[in-house]
Amino acid sequence: MDRIRTALDLARQERNRNLGADPKVPPATSPPPSGESRGAIVYTTTRIFTADQHTLEANRIVNPASGDPAAAAFRMLRTQVMQRMDENGWRTLAILSPGAHDGKTTTAINLAISLANDRHHTVLLVDCDLRKPSIDSTLGINAQHGVDDVLRGDARIEECLIHPDGFDRLVVLPARAALEHSSETLAGPQGRALVADLRSRYPERIILFDLPPVLGADDALAFLPLIECGLLVVAERGTRRDELLRCMELLHKTPILGTVLNKTMATGSAYG
Repeated sequence: MDRIRTALDLARQERNRNLGADPKVPPATSPPPSGESRGAIVYTTTRIFTADQHTLEANRIVNPASGDPAAAAFRMLRTQVMQRMDENGWRTLAILSPGAHDGKTTTAINLAISLANDRHHTVLLVDCDLRKPSIDSTLGINAQHGVDDVLRGDARIEECLIHPDGFDRLVVLPARAALEHSSETLAGPQGRALVADLRSRYPERIILFDLPPVLGADDALAFLPLIECGLLVVAERGTRRDELLRCMELLHKTPILGTVLNKTMATGSAYG
């Protein structure tokens, strides 16, 4: 615990040097379509999926309206993240971790659900971990098309979007399978076109991108120039101090909003 917190203090100093960076992608200027608003949303082309509660519970997906300490922790995380993003006019957020098994994808899903529970905006969660995509299996979606198909040119974005019934204002863009040459694809014209398209559709929508571990492949570093800011997930007793410091060194060009200390013995998850 102490070694993680010491490393977080050092990482926080590094983060503070980056928060004044300009957004990397200009904000979209087109008005939001009539199908998405701050009130009730009627999905006409987006597939609606009813999640199995047992699957959600088994994969530690939290009900945002419950009195569970984890739900309270994600509401607090949501508020702090949105304050930082609103201050800078940012709408794209990468969910990152130094290595595998830090709880990055679970954090991404729970944060997206909590953000969508706030009626001031809608949320799109994109699975860009094209090494080991897992959002669809975590939610039990069994997607027919995914972002991997979009990047290959085999599907349109609107064919891949899924709304989990019961999670208002949340839409998921899953990935069905790993993508060969994923880092080159994400950094190339396909990745740039994907982000530009998603941003231009709904200017008030918050877009979360679940990316592969920073130290496991170059996908995250290749894609991050297209994203405005990041959130780093580390695991207590799992993430080593040298891993965290190396990760922050690699992320020095990306404004990092904060660090989620996951798998802690304390109640809820810590955010610093």
